[in-house]
Amino acid sequence: MHLLEIYRSKFLEFLITELMNMKHFIFLCVLCTIISCDTEEKKYRFAVIQYFHETCTFCPGGDTDIYDWTRNVPFVKGKNVLNSSSYSKGFVEQATLFKDVEIIGINSPDQVFGGSSRSWNTKESFEHFMKIILEDLKSKLPVDGVQLSLHGAMAVRDIARPEAEIAKRVRELVGPNVPISATFDLHGNEDEEFLKWSDAAFVTKRYPHYDAALQGGRSANFLYKSVKNRFMPTSSTVKPLILTPTVLQWTGDGPASKIMERARRWENRNQDVFVSVFYGFPWSDVPDIGATIQVITNNDQKLADSIANDMNDYFLRVKKEFAGGTFPMPNEAVIKTVSAIKNGDIPVVLGDYSDRQGDATWITSELIKNNVNKFLIATLRDENVLDELEKINAKKGDVFDYYVGGYTGEQAGKPLRIKGEIKYFGPRFGYEYVAVVEFGEGNNIIIVPTYEQIIRPSSLQFGGINPDEFDVIVVKSRVHFRRGFDETGYSKTIMVVDAPGDFIGTTRLDALDYKFGPIKNLYPFSEN
Repeated sequence: MHLLEIYRSKFLEFLITELMNMKHFIFLCVLCTIISCDTEEKKYRFAVIQYFHETCTFCPGGDTDIYDWTRNVPFVKGKNVLNSSSYSKGFVEQATLFKDVEIIGINSPDQVFGGSSRSWNTKESFEHFMKIILEDLKSKLPVDGVQLSLHGAMAVRDIARPEAEIAKRVRELVGPNVPISATFDLHGNEDEEFLKWSDAAFVTKRYPHYDAALQGGRSANFLYKSVKNRFMPTSSTVKPLILTPTVLQWTGDGPASKIMERARRWENRNQDVFVSVFYGFPWSDVPDIGATIQVITNNDQKLADSIANDMNDYFLRVKKEFAGGTFPMPNEAVIKTVSAIKNGDIPVVLGDYSDRQGDATWITSELIKNNVNKFLIATLRDENVLDELEKINAKKGDVFDYYVGGYTGEQAGKPLRIKGEIKYFGPRFGYEYVAVVEFGEGNNIIIVPTYEQIIRPSSLQFGGINPDEFDVIVVKSRVHFRRGFDETGYSKTIMVVDAPGDFIGTTRLDALDYKFGPIKNLYPFSEN
């Protein structure tokens, strides 16, 4: 019995010890769980907002109102904003690499029907969408950083600098200590006002804009470094007082390419330096019109000022080459086209650069006049003809006999009578109806309801069209078409073509009636 008591006592002692150890173990497990949960919940919240429009204030057709912004949807819901542009996609792709970052999409406006062919935005539409943005942002506060996907050439009635106004209202909501960064198109008209309310700007350096996603990623890196207290932004803004048409801003050639290369050199030679160059957008009649240089450094104002001044000096040294340039008129371009066809240098791609409305008929008229065959007009705008075709339930094989294009004024030329056969009538390019009409000897014309810029041959493979079968393709584009037709080697002959007259779109900017843009103070309209 004595031994049993001893064993029982030892066993109880063992059990008590093990239970105590287990309590410690459970306590440690609970403590680790609490610490782990606390760590997981401590994420930096980055909000993404998008408000993007390139405004041609001289374009006819009336102001861009709420209806023009909401043709597809009332607004883009927050989660969809994260995938709605290359800038936002690039931002999200980079930000998701940071495990302690949460990305929040904020309700934002959709794209405008007609894009940059539409005129002034109404103040009513601006206030309408800012209310949507700010209400959604407010409901998702607090946030630790804000990404603004903007353009830089938005123009709004009675709001001189809309992108700066967007940044200001966001700043007033999130407070002074939350970093705000933005991405822009290089065709922007900005000045120092924007960086009064935000911390950084990242502008595309290539036109066509291959690097939009890259700039979004740089913006994400900047915000992350800022919230980690590894970046204290200092900035410098300079305006070289130069204004150029966008057709001269192609970065596939100098001096536009050299200006951007100089900006990249400064970035490569210095850590945490970002050099952004806006080439300006002359079709927006706004006070801050023209080229702009913005430099962001990490707590080094002297370096920021030095780089901005160097970039400004370089701009001025190449201003004549940058702001100059002429292009053949339609008759000369078609004569050269005929010669290229005879020499087998096809396909010939003609960029109708001056037609911002999309309904100009100058080149088509010359092709018909010179008996050129096997040409494709991609595209010609005529919503009125499309409405008529819809009313009569047009279909493939129907006879087509209508006057098309040339209805937005003298700048567009005269309407052309096209007699042929409907090859296709249905949806394309996001529109409910477009028409493909075959006429003459192997000629095709694509009729669309609003300005449509064709960038790649592949987008023309529909409705029985094979772009490879044409000797000549006419596109309504200044530079973006080079992405698919020039830089891929697709076309053997490329010509950018002018149009007669002094009106919207041409290089003859001094013919436009600017009321707010001080172009008399800008080169080449002023030598000073």
